[in-house]
Amino acid sequence: MTKQGIVKIIATKTGLDASDVIAVVEGFMTTVKDNVRDRKKVELRGFGTFKTIHRKQKVARNISAGTRCIVPAREVLSFKPSKYFTINQPQ
Repeated sequence: MTKQGIVKIIATKTGLDASDVIAVVEGFMTTVKDNVRDRKKVELRGFGTFKTIHRKQKVARNISAGTRCIVPAREVLSFKPSKYFTINQPQ
């Protein structure tokens, strides 16, 4: 599913103009990205939580070359789905 597909479905279900829905979806995505970038947790009850996790520096191995290299510390995005967000549950 693409962003345009989501916009189309929301516009159809709500009766709103697609340009209005695009503005809302873009605003939502920008807000989530900005808050996660600022290391703030974004919790959407009934859907899930986006947050930034710090990964420590570690040593990795290149098995084919037999060498070791250092993977630097970094920040990664984490998404934890809500307990109500299940794939096999009927809607």
